[in-house]
Amino acid sequence: MEYLEKILDALKNLTRKVIDAVFGPEAEPELELIPIPVRDRNFR
Repeated sequence: MEYLEKILDALKNLTRKVIDAVFGPEAEPELELIPIPVRDRNFR
């Protein structure tokens, strides 16, 4: 059973490499900046 899992993982990795080679790598989502509130000490 473990042998079959290794074969399936190898096939999955191979297909992912082929798809990346043909269509390009998966687009990574752009990181959104999280606004951090800053208390201005000069402003009263």
